[in-house]
This record gives sequence, C-alpha cells and structure tokens, in this order.
Amino acid sequence: MRYLTAGESHGPRLTAIIEGVPAGLTLTAADINADLKRRQGGYGRGARMQIETDQVEITSGVRHGKTTGAPITLHVINKDYQKWLDIMAVEDIEDRLKSKRRITHPRPGHADLVGGIKYRFDDLRNSLERSSARETTMRVAVGAVAKRLLAELDIDIANHVVVFGGKEIDVPEGLTVADIRMRASQSEVSIVNPEREEEIKDYIDQIKRDGDTIGGIVETIVGGVPVGLGSYVQWDRKLDAKMAQAVVSINAFKGVEFGLGFQAGYRKGSQVMDEIVWSKETGYRRSSNNLGGFEGGMTNGEPIIVRGVMKPIPTLYKPLMSVDIETHEPYKATVERSDPTALPAAGVVMEAVVATVLATEIMEKFSADNMEELREAVEQHRRFVKEF
Repeated sequence: MRYLTAGESHGPRLTAIIEGVPAGLTLTAADINADLKRRQGGYGRGARMQIETDQVEITSGVRHGKTTGAPITLHVINKDYQKWLDIMAVEDIEDRLKSKRRITHPRPGHADLVGGIKYRFDDLRNSLERSSARETTMRVAVGAVAKRLLAELDIDIANHVVVFGGKEIDVPEGLTVADIRMRASQSEVSIVNPEREEEIKDYIDQIKRDGDTIGGIVETIVGGVPVGLGSYVQWDRKLDAKMAQAVVSINAFKGVEFGLGFQAGYRKGSQVMDEIVWSKETGYRRSSNNLGGFEGGMTNGEPIIVRGVMKPIPTLYKPLMSVDIETHEPYKATVERSDPTALPAAGVVMEAVVATVLATEIMEKFSADNMEELREAVEQHRRFVKEF
C-alpha cells in the first residue's frame, strides 16, 4: 500500500490517493469522517476548526460500500478557500492582487524561511501553505482507511496524551487498548485520568491568555499485532524504524520512543529486557513490555507502545523576532491563526500514521488482493505462531 497527499492550507481542496488496499473491504465516507471530526476536536483549538467541518468525498476505488482493489481517491473541501480566491489563485493575476497577504517575515520554528531559500520564493506564503498542519487532514483520512483494515484483522488501536505541557498524566494500571480509547474519547484533552481534566483545561486557558503555546507527549498503543512484522535483515526493513519515521514526519513532532524509550538508558539490562514465557493457551509471551512490542525491528506479539513528542506550536500571538527577507531588518514575525495547543488532535494524526505503517507492512507480508484472502493468511499465521 502507498499513498500521496496534495493540497494547500487555503487552497480549494485537499486530496489523497491510496493504492494497494485489498478488494472487499467495507468502507464508507462515515468511517473516515468520524476521524476527521476527532482531528478537529480537543480543548484549545482555534478559529480554523470552527470554519472547517471536514467531510470526505470518495471519488474512486469504492463501489457499493466496498473497495474494488483500484486506487482510492479522497477529497476534502477547504471552505475557507472562498475568502482566499485571489491570494490562492492558480492562474496569474495582477501584481496589486499578488501582494495581498504576502509574507516576507518568516516565523521562527516554521518552514517559512528555509522553504523560501530552498525553492527561491519571494513570497513565503508558498512555504507556509503546504507545510501547514492542515495537510494532516489527509493523513488522518488515509489512516482511517488503514484502521478499517486493521479492525477486520482484530487489531485494536488507541492514543492518549501522557505529558501535557510538562504536566505528566498518571495512567491507571491494567487498562486495555479499548479502555484507553474509551477514556481518551470522553476527555476534551484526550487523557485517561479524569481527575486531571480541569487542571489541564485551566492550564491551557492560562497559556492562551499569555499568548503562548505548549506541546507534550502523545502515546499510541496497538493490540492484536501479529508476530514477525518487519525484519532484521536490512536497516530499512525494521518496522520500528519505519514507524519512527512516520511519527517524526508529523508537523511539530521532534522525537519518538518505544516502550521504555529513553528511560532504558538509565537502567541495567536486567531491568529492561522482557523475559519470554510460554503456555499452551497463548503460546509465547513476554512477562513485561519494556521494549514496546519490538525486538530486532520486528513485532513480538506484545502491544506496540510508541510515543511522540510534539513541540509547542511555533505561531505565537506574542510573536518572536525575525528578519524581513527583503530589507534584512529585524521584525516581529508574521502572525497566522494559531492554537495554544493541538495535542489531542496531534494524537489523532499519530494514531493515523501508525495505523497506516502497520497496515502497509501487513499487506507486504501477507497475500492481500482481497480481504477474504488476507484474513485467511493472517489467521493461518497466528495459528502457526501459537503452535511454534
């Protein structure tokens, strides 16, 4: 499976094309719209989320509610485009109109300046429009398709925020993937500890009053993953490496870890490795999951636990200093619409990219022209693993 996305933040629409989805997968626009709505939610979101009500249009690859095996095309209309017709016009326009909303003051932490240098723009809006987190709309749409496929294979996925702007969220022990998904979905800040809800919301309100932003750490957990996805034979076939790349590719994400992650650097080997146990009922298991479901770049059957760190949103309502690209004079950076935090939404995006990488790997390993064939292949593999 592979996909491409296209579109600008204030352009007419966003598009994704997915190739390689098996035939016979039940798929409707409602399946995708549910996750698009989740991406736009969460406490602390700004004005753009009130303008757009993202709804997907499926224009190929699905007939009578089931995938056909042909490329799937997804579109999401940008309603805000109607206010940007001249600014984002495809055809050449008058010079006086080209200057509208022109950007020459790059924002620290954004792609504005480096993109302008790389592609030789005299208007940094060209960098801003494509590098905007609005692009993640389509990655969530693609991820929703991947999650439909995973659900058919009894693979469960959830995400929640574990650190909110430096505030660590205590996670009760013994929660299943389904428990985490339910608790996080009931929280406006996507946490599983309801006792911390009001504290976090008050913190976000204060950050907004200060004209500042906060980041944090999001965790995605996947249960029911088959053993042996990925490979140790080449560096670029390790599945945790592929997943790490996908997570860090999300706008504003700056790091990723699995299981204990960086904490493993502070412990002895005897405190990190997961002992192997076996029973007739379950086959091989690990007595703990410090390695986050991976050994040697391959899934070991334990839940995948992956965390990503998101930096604070760089667009500040109290802008930092920058330099005008025409005069080279110091200047306060351009202010575009911003949110004090987008952590709950970022978790939805992270869940989507993890699901996409996992679904892609499954279809690489197993015969997957159609869903019946894929389900049979995965079940046969699970039986083999249990009896090994």
